[in-house]
Amino acid sequence: MNDSFFKKIESKTGVPMEEVFALANAIQYADFKDEKQVRKIIKKVSQVANKDVPQSVEDELVNSIITSGKGLNLNDISQMLGGK
Repeated sequence: MNDSFFKKIESKTGVPMEEVFALANAIQYADFKDEKQVRKIIKKVSQVANKDVPQSVEDELVNSIITSGKGLNLNDISQMLGGK
């Protein structure tokens, strides 16, 4: 991919690609049975998305993720946080 592609994404989202890559890397290697790691990822996604996640919603997300044990991708988390 070229730089202009990433610049377009940055201009549309307002999120530096370094943050997106760091988050994707964290998700790729995360242990989704580890509550601490799951909470950390949820908090990072909410920061990148510039959305507050109430404690009750965070708790539901954590329980759902840990219970399912499945890996997640950015699209899954975005949908959980009310993204499109």
